[in-house]
Amino acid sequence: MESAEIRRRWLSFFEERGHAVVPSASLIADDPTLLLVPAGMVPFKPYFLGETKPPAPTLTSVQKCVRTPDIEEVGKTTRHGTFFQMCGNFSFGDYFKEGAIKYAWELLTSSVADGGYGLEPEKLWITVYLDDDEAEQIWREKIGVPAERIQRLGKKDNFWSMGVPGPCGPCSEINYDRGPEFGVEGGPAVNDERYVEIWNLVFMQYERGAGDGKEDFPILGDLPSKNIDTGLGLERLAMILQGVQNMYETDTLRVVMDKATELTGVRYGAARSTDVSLRVVADHIRTSTMLIGDGVTPGNEGRGYVLRRIMRRAIRNMRLMGATGPVVQALVDVVINTMGQQYPELVTDRKRIETVALAEEAAFLKAIKGGTNILDTAVTETKAAGGTVLSGDKAFLLHDTWGFPIDLTLEMAAEQGLSVDEPGFRRLMQEQRDRAKADAKAKKTGHADMSAYREIADGSGATEFTGYATTQGESTIVGLLVNGVSAPAASEGDEVEVVLDRTPFYAEGGGQLADQGRIKLDSGAVIVVRDVQQPVPGVSVHKGSVQVGEVTVGASAYAAIDINRRRAIARAHSATHLTHQALRDALGPTAAQAGSENSPGRFRFDFGSPNAVPGSVLTDVEQKINDVLSRELDVTAEIMSIDEAKKQGAIAEFGEKYGERVRVVTIGDFSKELCGGTHVGNTAQLGLVKLLGESSIGSGVRRVEALVGVDAYNFLAKEHTVVAQLQELVKGRPEELPEKIASMLGKLKDAEKEIEKFRAEKVLQAAAGLAAGAQDIRGVALVVGTVPDGTGADDLRKLVLDVRGRIQGDRPAVVALFTTANDRPLTVIATNEAARERGLKAGDLVRTAAKTLGGGGGGKPDVAQGGGQNPGAIPEAISAVERLVVETV
Repeated sequence: MESAEIRRRWLSFFEERGHAVVPSASLIADDPTLLLVPAGMVPFKPYFLGETKPPAPTLTSVQKCVRTPDIEEVGKTTRHGTFFQMCGNFSFGDYFKEGAIKYAWELLTSSVADGGYGLEPEKLWITVYLDDDEAEQIWREKIGVPAERIQRLGKKDNFWSMGVPGPCGPCSEINYDRGPEFGVEGGPAVNDERYVEIWNLVFMQYERGAGDGKEDFPILGDLPSKNIDTGLGLERLAMILQGVQNMYETDTLRVVMDKATELTGVRYGAARSTDVSLRVVADHIRTSTMLIGDGVTPGNEGRGYVLRRIMRRAIRNMRLMGATGPVVQALVDVVINTMGQQYPELVTDRKRIETVALAEEAAFLKAIKGGTNILDTAVTETKAAGGTVLSGDKAFLLHDTWGFPIDLTLEMAAEQGLSVDEPGFRRLMQEQRDRAKADAKAKKTGHADMSAYREIADGSGATEFTGYATTQGESTIVGLLVNGVSAPAASEGDEVEVVLDRTPFYAEGGGQLADQGRIKLDSGAVIVVRDVQQPVPGVSVHKGSVQVGEVTVGASAYAAIDINRRRAIARAHSATHLTHQALRDALGPTAAQAGSENSPGRFRFDFGSPNAVPGSVLTDVEQKINDVLSRELDVTAEIMSIDEAKKQGAIAEFGEKYGERVRVVTIGDFSKELCGGTHVGNTAQLGLVKLLGESSIGSGVRRVEALVGVDAYNFLAKEHTVVAQLQELVKGRPEELPEKIASMLGKLKDAEKEIEKFRAEKVLQAAAGLAAGAQDIRGVALVVGTVPDGTGADDLRKLVLDVRGRIQGDRPAVVALFTTANDRPLTVIATNEAARERGLKAGDLVRTAAKTLGGGGGGKPDVAQGGGQNPGAIPEAISAVERLVVETV
């Protein structure tokens, strides 16, 4: 049974039994404590915590998940993987243990013809929590599982929580016996390789307190309602139903390995090392494709770094197997063709996904080239110092800065006859992981601070937003926090957070900055609002200070936003939509939104593009935007179902979480996007849009910045003033300025070249005199001294080599000259072959000099360069070079 069919049967089974089908959420977690969605229940966390009411009492989904804590183990075993799909069914106060158990047994053991998975009942083993007599009794008496196939396990294995205070409960796992070829008998308590877990039923009935690990925490009491959260690993079930040994041989991963085999000529099963590489490639390319599909782009932080790391591991492993050219497109295409059966959006977004993936591959291949140069320098320095081990910090630098995998460093160092300080590298890597874990742990408890907001939400419900239709209106204060703590009242000067039952203030979101303004009470008290956020979904928190009087909970209030600020932001937001559409028209659908910020009078818009946008294209985009403004198109908003919005071609932002009902903003016949922000009523209200330019903010992501309305006019007015001043200076018309200024710059450049040529000739004229004045140190000709300040590194190098060449015959020669450039000392030292035969190497001499100068340096035995921080130490450095020459010969 193919994976797509397993998924279809799951959703169909539970939908037929009254569950609402919920589409998989994006892999980008809508949770500040998580980078990526690691479990099927994560999108339902607000329902379990009571923050939001679920859309139905029973739900089902097949959720995309990514876990990366054991990324180094991927490929080494057949059990570790980064991407997986979790099939789940959920009950919020509806059915409990008996219902969940009966559903699971029915779906697993019903025949294929009847819509089930057709597993043999006698091959299923059950585990329950130690003291969960109720679950054990249901399995025995209601389902008929023999007692000998039911095992009780402890808190570590059969008790589930989110790892932080909140809902928890015992769980019951269903395990499949794969047979004696996978190990000894005895059930999952004895052998989890033979008895593989396929479905976990969590009975969420308790609330846990704080504590570390899976076992060290207290149970505080019962939850108000008993909930069900189950998870079946689609890949594990596919492994069983497809009769293969492990998940890498299932339909969605084996095809990727087959393509990697085709590209490299390596056969799966031929050797352990190449098997590991093939599994790494299959897993990481699939995960990368799914992440890019959900809007993640490679970067050096957060989820972007996760993507970059796994992509580079995959590319590196392809190279280890013999691939020499680009391989990513062929591999990504296989993933899209296979996973697209389950996630059609992958096929729709194929071009964008390929563009991002290919840009990262090109960047990594370039990094390999650049990193190789750094590694070569490190190898040279290590050998010059007489070492045989490349330091751990060098290996870590290559890994952390250049994305060099450690195995690549090991291999290339070995080719140069060096080993690598792996323990030192691993120590630095562990320190980095420990810092990341500490940050994650600190973030993980962040939701504990939300209790005050949740209490307000529970008591008064969601805030009604009236800002689409009005900019001011009456309301009531339903919540008040002073210094983060709920309070009945606040006095003049207090910093407060205020929750109203209804508000015209827009809370920051969707790239739009929050409204500002004032809240006035009937008592005369005034609150100045500086920011509005939604820490809990649906609850708008107005942050500001009490300017006058006393504020109390329950008081009537009149909220009014800063209208000029709102209008300026609305102009920017509408301009962002126009820019998005114009860029897509010019560059294609790959120019998808990757972020934005709409502030008063200006905006920035991030979009996907592997290369810089040519200036001519940007000019055309700007022209198109302003043409739309002149057409005076109406801007309208409509609420509709997400399916209807997609049918109408509305653009959605990658990574955003949308409900069943969405707001669609339409600008005439030009643009249609899902958007919850505020906009102008007609494009003519924007006045003018001026694109300031574009730049790179990460691999495959560009940023456009622009001004709107009065701000755009002021910018152009300043530019006009500058143009007028230039006209006066060069005595030409505006259209002549580029040519005239280019001519002036050309003449200036020519003059600088002549000056440089004259200066270089003057420096080189000193070569003969310097060579003639060489000291004789036990038969070695030593030229050491200073040249005029300001001499550049290139000229100094030419002079040193010229002087060395002027020393006649086979006489050993050392030339060491010093100068000061840009307030820093600089030295170049050269030796000839005869000097090197007597042990005088330029690299050793430069390191001695540079150390005295307070810096460093290096190079080859025949010529080397160094520098430092202290120009005043040049005389001492000269003496140090002279001493080393004397000591050596």
